Amino acid sequence: MKPIEVKRQTLRFHNGNAEATEDHVVTEYPVTVKLNEQELVTMVCTPEYIDDLVIGFLASEGIIKRYEDIQDFWVQEQEGIVHIKCEKVNPFYEKFQNKRYVTSCCGMSRQGFVFVNDALTVKKMKDFRIKLSVEDTFRLMGEMQKAATVFQHTGGVHNAALCDVNGMILSRMDIGRHNALDKIYGFCLRNQIPIQEKIIVFSGRISSEILLKVAKIGCEIVLSKSAPTELALELAEELGITTIGFVRGDSLNVYTYPERISIS
Repeated sequence: MKPIEVKRQTLRFHNGNAEATEDHVVTEYPVTVKLNEQELVTMVCTPEYIDDLVIGFLASEGIIKRYEDIQDFWVQEQEGIVHIKCEKVNPFYEKFQNKRYVTSCCGMSRQGFVFVNDALTVKKMKDFRIKLSVEDTFRLMGEMQKAATVFQHTGGVHNAALCDVNGMILSRMDIGRHNALDKIYGFCLRNQIPIQEKIIVFSGRISSEILLKVAKIGCEIVLSKSAPTELALELAEELGITTIGFVRGDSLNVYTYPERISIS
């Protein structure tokens, strides 16, 4: 396994003084995915949980519908190549991969650029199966941050966690924020972990792409210590997702579907 972080000699300036010191720096590696012997994509990522990353990516892009569609999976670690063999592959994924249309997801009223594959793979949250207290949100964010040891060392990765109301189930990190969520999704698919009544806790900005990833996984609530974007909130409103940002200290902002959050 390739290292996740390395040490580098650094010249540090502080309060007008310079000193030679050592700093922890996160690594990144290209991983090429070959589907049925054809090159599909090259992703730059943090070198851990590569199998879950690829599985989550294939499912979120609509290339496969379920983990069982994968017949064989092997990794050439030194070469950075992942080989996937699938008999059942969505025949339209290449046609729709980079095609977008002026609409919002799932026939929504507002307008925005959404890729067709995104519109076909998101899950709309029609039910309210989970409810959190404000205290729960602070607790879950604290659990995710406590587990973010690579970020604490390097400051160079994004962190995500899958939680339920009782606590954190698993956490993943990557230099790519989308990658961290794909690693969670892939792990859940591979291990048949139910997504109902689950929450995504995230370290970075909730962009439209991140919101769509959450919708593809199928979680009703996303928490972040950072800000959402306008398009992300419009998508959340239409997809039935509770979006909470700026979870810091003793405050937070609930932007969409506050019905899932209780004060007491």
